[in-house]
Amino acid sequence: MSTTRRTKQLAATAVATALGVTALAGCGSSDTSDSGSGSTKSSGSKTVTLVSHDSFNVSKDVLKEFTEQTGYTVKVLKSGDAGVALNQEILTKGSPRGDVFFGVDNTLLSRALDSGLFTPYEAKGIDQVASDTQLDAAEHRVTPIDTGDICVNYDKKYFADKKLAPPQSFEDLTKPAYKNLLVTENAQTSSPGLGFLLGTVATYGEKGYQDYWKKLKSNGVKVVDGWEQAYNEEFSGSAGGKKAKADRPLVVSYASSPPVEVLYAKPQPTTAPTGVATGTCFRQIEFAGLLNGAKNEAGGKALLDFLISKRFQEDMPLNMFVNPVTKGAKLPELFTKFGATVDRPTTVAPDKISKNREQWVQSWSSLVVK
Repeated sequence: MSTTRRTKQLAATAVATALGVTALAGCGSSDTSDSGSGSTKSSGSKTVTLVSHDSFNVSKDVLKEFTEQTGYTVKVLKSGDAGVALNQEILTKGSPRGDVFFGVDNTLLSRALDSGLFTPYEAKGIDQVASDTQLDAAEHRVTPIDTGDICVNYDKKYFADKKLAPPQSFEDLTKPAYKNLLVTENAQTSSPGLGFLLGTVATYGEKGYQDYWKKLKSNGVKVVDGWEQAYNEEFSGSAGGKKAKADRPLVVSYASSPPVEVLYAKPQPTTAPTGVATGTCFRQIEFAGLLNGAKNEAGGKALLDFLISKRFQEDMPLNMFVNPVTKGAKLPELFTKFGATVDRPTTVAPDKISKNREQWVQSWSSLVVK
């Protein structure tokens, strides 16, 4: 997975569009604390360093509460996209740049675990975390933190004007009624692009997914490098797409994209301008783990405990536009009112992804891109 901008990048772009300026890739500062610098110096240090991809975000008062509870100040070291951040930690294995790593998801999990990147730790409160997200429950090398669904989004106005029902499944996307309407991201370079590919593998099997993509290509699917281009330049339903006069009313994005379109619209609409085809979704699960060789192991453990606390979990949705994994953590009204509920997302086991990812992507590329 080369890019993990997720919907936080959508938010940044939406804000920029509202202000009439160009959004910059990579959201936020690398330091969300008031003190601390780099990795901790000793086991007695009161700074705990969280290494993350660029999309990590948390309210300052939530970090302040963690400090008040534990005495530890959090230093956030943002390291680019998820794949880049993970690669850097693998290269420095045993002498990590921080204490906790956040942002490895189920598409790269086996790689991280096989590399021996994490020290096992059973976080306090893990019994309150949804069991279906605990993909390493036997060893607790990683702790699930959030989930998100990669899904096809549609432009409601386009389909209403055409008096055409929006597609709801992978199979619908191959029908003549939706010819030349879908834009997706390159599975070689994009997180949602890869997730969408994995969704088709889960749906049609290792043999059937290639035939599916042949049909999708014949039906005019357009492939672009990344989510930013697909959503904000090609998709007619987004704020950026409207400005760019985009002509594709279907795009691979996230189930949390419609609430963001509402949140940053001025004035806010009473209904989301975009919808989600819930039969096209692939579930991403993000994890955090205590880095092997962490200088502040005690602080790292305390931070992992906090990341699955109700306080942090309820802060996540409007900061990172993901869903909590802790039981009892409530979603904000923006999500419950405008977001999509995905009851049956597709999934692929991490070890199966690890074993076949390169082959699947290469086969996909030869069929669709070349």
